[in-house]
Amino acid sequence: MPTPASTPASASVLAPAAEPVTLGVSLKMYFGHHETLNWARRIAALADRHPAVTGGTVRLFVLPAFPAIVPVTGVLAGSGVAVGSQDIATEDAGPYTGEVSGASLKEIGCAYAEVGHAERRRLYGEGDTVVAAKTAAALRNGLTPVLCVGELDRAPSDEAARRTVAEAERLLHGLTGPVVLAYEPQWAIGAPEPASADHITTVCAALTDWLAAHPAHRGSTVIYGGSAGPGLLTRLGPAVGGLFLGRFAHDTAAVERILDEAVALTGAVA
Repeated sequence: MPTPASTPASASVLAPAAEPVTLGVSLKMYFGHHETLNWARRIAALADRHPAVTGGTVRLFVLPAFPAIVPVTGVLAGSGVAVGSQDIATEDAGPYTGEVSGASLKEIGCAYAEVGHAERRRLYGEGDTVVAAKTAAALRNGLTPVLCVGELDRAPSDEAARRTVAEAERLLHGLTGPVVLAYEPQWAIGAPEPASADHITTVCAALTDWLAAHPAHRGSTVIYGGSAGPGLLTRLGPAVGGLFLGRFAHDTAAVERILDEAVALTGAVA
């Protein structure tokens, strides 16, 4: 399974044009089981023929619901698309009814685990202590955390950057290993439009600089989520390492347009 490359932090986060663009897709709980598998088959066919994936321009991963992880991993085998989970337990084993451990996720073929999404925080009361513990669980089990950070309410770009960097610093304190930092301003999730390009690039640049100053997280990258869809990658340019997609990725034609953007973007700056 492809995972973030072990390259110097300055190379991986300060020169995203030289690194693959990272595109992640979380399916949340929108699809039923068979619908998920059919979607995965379409993604596999797209990945098999698209130069962004076959040529290594894009690092693509998908996060289906727990019951679909094993069959989706089979569908995507050999396509260059990695699979991950939308959540992870804080513990690796024990009497934790309904939880799924990082050890089990790794065993069934996951490469990524999403942690700290705003919906988990809002609906299930997951605070920083739980999010940090889940991030640690992912790392110790060889999974790349897709760690969601971002301000709750609208704020000026500089203030949002300060808050988000402070959040990342709290959650990653004492931890070692590559992460995908998904900047998702909570006010933009599910909104008609994403945050402005200037706002996104300001915050992502601050996160990038913070990662570059912390070699413990060598190989990390910063991506943007929050109503991300076709056209946004072009507007952001090489200042952001990629996108974290939600409902706009339900249509595989939209995913293809974003892959086309990645090819054009990396070709323009190569």
